[in-house]
Amino acid sequence: MLKSSLNIKVDRRDAKLVMAHFYVAFIALLVGGLAGLLQVLVRSGKFELPAGIGYYQILTVHGVVLGLVLTTFFIMGFQLAAVSKTAGTFTNKQRTIGWIGFWIMTIGTVAAAVMILLNEASVLYTFYAPLQAHFVFYLGLTLVVVGSWAVGTTIILKYAEWRRANPGQPSPLLTFMALVNTMMWTVATIGVAATVLIQLLPWSLGLVETVNVGVSRTLFWYFGHPLVYFWLLPAYMAWYVMIPKIIGGKIFSDSLARMSFILFLLFSIPVGFHHQLLEPGIDPAWKFLQVVLTFLVVIPSLMTAFSLFATFESYGRSQGATGLFGWLKKLPWKDARFTVPFIGMLAFIPAGAGGIVNASHQMNQVVHNTVWVTGHFHLTVATAVVLTFFGVSFWLVPHLTGRKLTKKMNKLALIQGYLWAIGMTFMSGAMHAAGLLGAPRRSSFSEYGGAAQAAEWIPYQIAQAVGGSILFIAIILMLYIFVNLAFFAPKGEEEFPVGEAANQTEKAPMVFENWKLWLGITVLLILFAYTIPFIDLIKNAPPGAQGYKLW
Repeated sequence: MLKSSLNIKVDRRDAKLVMAHFYVAFIALLVGGLAGLLQVLVRSGKFELPAGIGYYQILTVHGVVLGLVLTTFFIMGFQLAAVSKTAGTFTNKQRTIGWIGFWIMTIGTVAAAVMILLNEASVLYTFYAPLQAHFVFYLGLTLVVVGSWAVGTTIILKYAEWRRANPGQPSPLLTFMALVNTMMWTVATIGVAATVLIQLLPWSLGLVETVNVGVSRTLFWYFGHPLVYFWLLPAYMAWYVMIPKIIGGKIFSDSLARMSFILFLLFSIPVGFHHQLLEPGIDPAWKFLQVVLTFLVVIPSLMTAFSLFATFESYGRSQGATGLFGWLKKLPWKDARFTVPFIGMLAFIPAGAGGIVNASHQMNQVVHNTVWVTGHFHLTVATAVVLTFFGVSFWLVPHLTGRKLTKKMNKLALIQGYLWAIGMTFMSGAMHAAGLLGAPRRSSFSEYGGAAQAAEWIPYQIAQAVGGSILFIAIILMLYIFVNLAFFAPKGEEEFPVGEAANQTEKAPMVFENWKLWLGITVLLILFAYTIPFIDLIKNAPPGAQGYKLW
């Protein structure tokens, strides 16, 4: 018999663990946002960094702190809350493992951040060899990954406990989604852990003189592309499950949501070569194979878009909407919990189109290593994902702290979302346009100040600075809202919205819970896509014991 584990409220002990993750995440938002503001100001050519601070130093801070720290801490906290709500309160043992993971991640974050701030690790977000950082930086990154595995173990243990208590029943949808993302993250981070522990850490300690750069970059992108879906799937969790409840509608299909997440697990990992289309040492046939696998990820993305807009239209029609787009008028546009994530959904449409360009061999050659790619990232993770995270925070933080989202905070949240949309339109739009003109990625404007072509980029660099300034104002406003909801908002009860499927008689097929099958297929796809290319990269490495000789 199915035992209902849906809690009315997340247990206060679990809430403390979740909020600890959120505190680190929002501190990272402030630090990374400030670094991003300085970065776009420098790129405008109108500003110089003070006190000997290096451009690549703040570029590394911005990428690592926002791309890795903010996202990982927020996602882990959000998933812990989702599992505690839908699968039941964590046991003391499970919660202890979660706390251990949190502190390991935090110690690793501080270690890596200190090295970046000391200018001992200005190796950018991708930390490619032959750029070399202090060994403490690599050790810190390793601790962040290992700590995340511990937090993920908490989720896995709770899922296993729920399945034992409810044999033959599909797990709660939110718990299922959190588990899929945790498994994808665990499999993907094996790549980055391998390159850091086996290659970069011994090299930075002076234990080896050389490193195979081709293998290092391949291991990074084995991790780097599923990292994008690790960011995205928690946003999908909110879109699929929470947004329908917020608007007063129903989840279009429980089974369709589960299938889309399984497809992301299968197809998000063996696709890293589409980030390496212009790199030597990889046979074009294997690049083509992974490009094909990359385009398969479009399928669950389109399934998600269909499901979401079917939910919106069904709700609108139920409220009496007529005409082709009449249902849009029925959506709760004055509710920041809906509107801010919806802006993120809209941003994901051009973001997805840009992703198709990046993954297409011929078109990729036009935009490869230009600021177009940076603009794409800012539409995906920095708009679609981050705005959804903000929208989640508006109800989850007061839910966890026993407070209320007031009308004033809701209004400020709407303003924050609109500011973000305006700022990102300026910044990301200018990045895409400048990229088409050949403006380089990662480089400061001053490095190209004497080039004739650089004159074409000036208006776009200034537009980036304008957009970045607006975004920083939105960050300050978001931090004010977060602090208010965490510490000062009136005491009360804020709903944790969990939607119900439109078809209550529908039972998700139990094949979705067959992890031997799905993980087995995932491993086979990875081995198929990477085994021979890895052998080639090692066997045909350039002169030197391990690859490129580094001086």
